[in-house]
Amino acid sequence: MAAAPRLLIVYNAEEGVVAGVKDSLHKWLKPETYPCRLCAVTHGLVRMDAKWKRFLARVPLEVRVYHRPDFRSRYPALDVALPAVLVEHGREAEVLIGADALAGIDTVDALIAAIEARLAA
Repeated sequence: MAAAPRLLIVYNAEEGVVAGVKDSLHKWLKPETYPCRLCAVTHGLVRMDAKWKRFLARVPLEVRVYHRPDFRSRYPALDVALPAVLVEHGREAEVLIGADALAGIDTVDALIAAIEARLAA
């Protein structure tokens, strides 16, 4: 029996409290140079956006969230520019929304709509 597909959310950031504080400062002081558009759209300076949190709770797939080091460790053969949203089907993963597309997304609503549209296709 094939494994159910999973939605992979991959942030181009480190994990942990210290990394979070550094990211918040970076977003606040120099948002134009912040390297994770996905983080910038889904998280404020101190917490996850409520709409994003609700979306992740209701999306009809299992959701796995990764930060850059954990993703690279778990998927060493997958050479994907980060941040990215992927769908994993068994042992294969395909990019749903890549770093280039994420660069043009400015709101949580637009991100959710893009994910829903691609999942429906």
